[in-house]
Amino acid sequence: MKFSKLDLSNLLGIAHSDGYLQLLLDRGDELELLEIPAPIQAYEGLQDLNELIAEVPPLLEEQEFAMLPIASTMANAIGYDSENEVLQIEFNSGAVYEYSDIDEDTWEDLYTSDAVGRYFNQNIKGRYQSQRIE
Repeated sequence: MKFSKLDLSNLLGIAHSDGYLQLLLDRGDELELLEIPAPIQAYEGLQDLNELIAEVPPLLEEQEFAMLPIASTMANAIGYDSENEVLQIEFNSGAVYEYSDIDEDTWEDLYTSDAVGRYFNQNIKGRYQSQRIE
């Protein structure tokens, strides 16, 4: 299973009517109503997600990295901060390392790779500055 990072910051509201999921988006200088064919379950799922996010403890809200679980013999989870171009990897040993100056293409290639460990060893390990995080 692969996860996708979502930025829903411009989503103002949702509704469902006649088989369509309706999304009200803030486009900066205007509002846009986007309609997507979708079952009522999509709307209900988004409502459930909204409730779950509202219940997140404050400590988790302040976490700098959203770590995504991965299926790998090398690591348990990876995360990326695009603003600072920092990759964070939680290895199976429990050690967490940050890698600097990782461009977004490298992050996406790593995350979508069928062999995360192989990609890491061939393209990141020893090529970027890293530090262990306590």
